[in-house]
Amino acid sequence: MTDKKLSTEPYKGVRDFYPEDMAVQNYIFSIWKKVAQEFKYQEYSASILEPAELYKAKGEMSEEIVNEQMYTFTDKGDREVALRPEMTPTLARMVAAKRRSWKFPLRWFSIPNCFRYEKPQRGRKREHWQLNCDLMGIAEIEAEVEIISLAHKIMKEFGAKDEDFEIQINSRKLLESAYGKEMFGLLDKKEKMEKAEFESEWQKLSDKPYVETKLEDSPELIKIIKALADMGIKAKFTPSITRGFDYYTGMVFEVFDTNPENRRALFGGGRYDNLLEMFGVEPVPTVGFGMGDVTMRDFLETHRLPLKK
Repeated sequence: MTDKKLSTEPYKGVRDFYPEDMAVQNYIFSIWKKVAQEFKYQEYSASILEPAELYKAKGEMSEEIVNEQMYTFTDKGDREVALRPEMTPTLARMVAAKRRSWKFPLRWFSIPNCFRYEKPQRGRKREHWQLNCDLMGIAEIEAEVEIISLAHKIMKEFGAKDEDFEIQINSRKLLESAYGKEMFGLLDKKEKMEKAEFESEWQKLSDKPYVETKLEDSPELIKIIKALADMGIKAKFTPSITRGFDYYTGMVFEVFDTNPENRRALFGGGRYDNLLEMFGVEPVPTVGFGMGDVTMRDFLETHRLPLKK
C-alpha cells in the first residue's frame, strides 16, 4: 500500500505567487505606496495576529465578519487569537496606545494581508492584501475631500480613465435619521436583491415604507460633492451605499467599476469618529479607505491596463 501523495494545490481561497505573479503584485503595491507618499502619508504595520476581542467589541465590526468569517484559534496560553480580518481596529488600537503623544492630524497608510473565511469567487479570496489610508484628527469635510481625492489619484495613476470607474457617496447620518441603524444591514444588500425581495424584507423589519433619501437632506454631502467637483473629481450621491462595517459614523463612499464585464464595487471607506472609545480614550475624528489587491488586479485586467511597470 502506497502512501497518499500530498496535493500541490494551495489552501482553498489563497494564492501562490510565482515570479510573474509577484511582478504584478509588486507593481500594484508600488503604485499604492507612490501615491500615498505623494500625499504625505506615512507607512505603518502590525502583526496579523490580534486578540479576538478586538473585533468583538459591540457595534464595531459586522456580525457576519465576527461570527462567520473570522479565523480564530486558542493559543497555548488559553488566549483567543484572530487572524486579522481587516486593519482599522488595529490602527485604532495603535493610535489609542499613544494617543497623548501624537501631534494631529496623522496621515498613515499600510498594506496588510487580511483573512476572512469567505466563499472564494471573482474579486474575493480568503486572504488578500489591502491598502489602508487614514487621515486622523480633522473633523471638517476637508478630510473627506482629501481621502476621496487620494483614492481618485490612485485610480488615475494605474491608467484608469474617469469613465472607467464611478465614485458613489452617501451619509450614515442621513441613513440613520431616515431609517435607524437597524436597517443598515438590509440596505447594504439592496443592490444585490430583487426589488420585490428587498421590499418584502423591509416590511418584516419596519412598519414604514421604504423611501429613498435625497441629497438635499444632507448639506454636508452637498459640500463634499461640490469641493470634489471643483477639483475635477465627480462623485455621485447613491442612497443605498452603507458600507458593511458598523463603526462608520458619517460620509461613506465606494468606487465602482463601470465595465459590464466587471460591474462591481472595487473598494470604499468613510468617516469613523468613535472607534477609539472602546479603548477608554478620547476619540479622534478619522476618515479612511481600504483598497484590495484582488479587485484591483481584476480591474486592471478587465480594462486591459498595464500589470507591470
